[in-house]
Amino acid sequence: MEKQESRRRSLDRKKRKAKADASSNCNNGDSNFVFAVLLASICGFHEQPILLRPLIKNCLNKLCLCLKQNLPINPILSLLPTLLGSKCAGIASRAAEIVGKASLLSLEMNEQIAKDGETLKTLVSALANRKRRVSLAACNAVLDLCTTSIGRQSLLDFSTLEALIVGFLQVTKSSRTTVSLYSVSVYDQSVTCLDMGFREDELPVLLLNVAINLINTCNIQQLVKIPRDTSEALLNLLNKLWAQVCCQIGFHISMKCSEEGHFNVSDIKIKDLAESIFRLSTNVDQLFTPLKLEVVKGSIFGCIDSGFEDFILHQWEALPCLVRRLSGASFERDDIFSLFLQSLNSTQTYPSFLSSMLGNMVSCPPIASDEFDILGFLKEARCTLGCPLIYGDDIRVLRTERHSNSEKHFFHFASDSKSSRVLNIDDTLKCEEAYKEGYTVALRGMEFRFAHIAAIADGLASLFGQPSVGANMYLTPQNSQGLACHSDDHCVFVCQLFGTKQWKVFSQPNVQLPRLYDPLNSLHSEADSSEAGYRLFSLREGDILYIPRGFPHEAYTHSGGDSAGFSLHITLGIEVEPPFEWEGFVHLALSVWNTRHKQPCYASDCSSGIFWDISMVLLHLAIGLIGNSDPTFRKACLVAANSASSNSNDWIALNQRTIFCSLIDKINTESKFLEALRSLEVAIEKNEDPLDRIKWLWSFNLGDKSIDGHSWNRPLVETENLCKSLIQYKCEIEASFIKVKSRFCCEVLFDDVKPSYTMLLEKYRK
Repeated sequence: MEKQESRRRSLDRKKRKAKADASSNCNNGDSNFVFAVLLASICGFHEQPILLRPLIKNCLNKLCLCLKQNLPINPILSLLPTLLGSKCAGIASRAAEIVGKASLLSLEMNEQIAKDGETLKTLVSALANRKRRVSLAACNAVLDLCTTSIGRQSLLDFSTLEALIVGFLQVTKSSRTTVSLYSVSVYDQSVTCLDMGFREDELPVLLLNVAINLINTCNIQQLVKIPRDTSEALLNLLNKLWAQVCCQIGFHISMKCSEEGHFNVSDIKIKDLAESIFRLSTNVDQLFTPLKLEVVKGSIFGCIDSGFEDFILHQWEALPCLVRRLSGASFERDDIFSLFLQSLNSTQTYPSFLSSMLGNMVSCPPIASDEFDILGFLKEARCTLGCPLIYGDDIRVLRTERHSNSEKHFFHFASDSKSSRVLNIDDTLKCEEAYKEGYTVALRGMEFRFAHIAAIADGLASLFGQPSVGANMYLTPQNSQGLACHSDDHCVFVCQLFGTKQWKVFSQPNVQLPRLYDPLNSLHSEADSSEAGYRLFSLREGDILYIPRGFPHEAYTHSGGDSAGFSLHITLGIEVEPPFEWEGFVHLALSVWNTRHKQPCYASDCSSGIFWDISMVLLHLAIGLIGNSDPTFRKACLVAANSASSNSNDWIALNQRTIFCSLIDKINTESKFLEALRSLEVAIEKNEDPLDRIKWLWSFNLGDKSIDGHSWNRPLVETENLCKSLIQYKCEIEASFIKVKSRFCCEVLFDDVKPSYTMLLEKYRK
């Protein structure tokens, strides 16, 4: 009996399998039949929902089988909006699954769904469905649709991103999201990329996954469209997740999480999370609480205006000086660095805080202040976003050998300047060992790592009317020297936070201030420094030393004594970009004047128009030639300086107006036609852009035209025509040049230029 019963059950299983196989063999006719039955069922669903619900579900199951066999289902796609909007969770979720599977079927099918506005609308609405089964299926469908650029852009057009963010914020309100790094993949010269797992249910993981996918697809205009409160709420939450990631990144850099089974694993990489935070941050007005300018100025230069005024008139870009000296009590009470020092947990014995600080840090790729295409920068830096510190770019560990005055790096790989090295946990721990052996730990980009430092840097930049201020930190053990004698292409304020340090600042070897990005190796040598005069400064806690750009300097600590021996200081570097030198202001003035005072016969007389254009180029070149020899042209322009006091504004404005007038007089008397002409001819011979030095003007547009009224992306005059004109009409061009120069120097007004200059500064700061 048992054998017969077993045989009967076996036959039943075979019959059921055969029936299932038969049902799975869909053909085109079955697809059309399914469409007809599905359409009829939908039409009658309101009258007989209980009876037709199973039939609709069976049709959808049949449809999934058709998808697996790549059978055409185009007619059925027209029913998807109705099915996705069904109140029956089973029908709506199954319809969403079909959208996802169809999106993965082919590029053509993905594009067809992406262009179906009604389907996308109902799919986005399904994300907010109270029934988790439906929202999960809709989220998966959106993720599948995101596999193509067309799909992502269509989803962005239908406000999918906002719906995803709102959904994620709502789901995470009542629960705590815990992140764990669970796997490691190394690519692109050992730059590390880690996946993340979330100790939550699947829905918030999916919502965040899709949201990050779409955020990292957005252009600036699409990011701006996200409601400000929604964007900032998500940014705050992502920053909290980022803090958890940073706490684990050092420990998990070479491990696989042992708790992987308890996590809903996402496809989110650390670099993806970092990029989303970066992108959302571009849509936030303030990433930190700004300091009042009175506080910044008072903390550095004293609380009276005369301290700042005296500094600008006598020391700024001219002489090194000790701008502040505070006693220990007032330093702890009044200093703008107090919050930063508290964040270091400075009660620990130095350098015990160093390992924990470095372990929580990630790389901050340097961004040039004239980088207006921030999303273009992201494409280049994407591979390193979120990775640990990169030696050379973010951190250096070095000391100067006294006998040879040469720098020695602690890490052997630092000798290969062509390759960058990501510091792992072992390297980070070795930094403390290096410190004990006399090496200085130098960290770049502190303004990107600590909000308190960012506020100080931003305040100092506003005070001097410059786009930005950089901040580096140096921790030096006792009886040691970090960097060898060197000079910088930017002015620095050395802020002594702990310990003491001796500074030797040599006389300026060159009357010309160095320009940003110009090579500095020719400015001084060790022999020059030993023969030049110098000043000694002994910095204690609370002191601030100012060193102008171009002044060679070196610093070292002594052994113990009355002080701790070690030194911790931060340098605030004011980098004067070319547009914000006085030469840049004059170039801008010429361009603004040209827009306001074009030659009357420009439109009617073609040759006069060409002569005018050539004269403008020559005058720009003449200004550049004067700037090569006159020190004032290289000084920082403080026209946009904000000293937070009406009295100070009066004297700064008067001072800047006086400088401007003197420079215009110098242009009028010293700009030479033949010198400018020769410079232009040399550029043409070398096939170089004669105006490359002021290419920053290209990006400063007023409407559809540049400030000169021309497209600066093209030469003002065809090269062939320019060469012919220079030979054939030299006398006429010289006369035009003299006329243009004379009119410019007589008609240009300081107040006409200032608004454009302020606009340019804001563009750089943004």
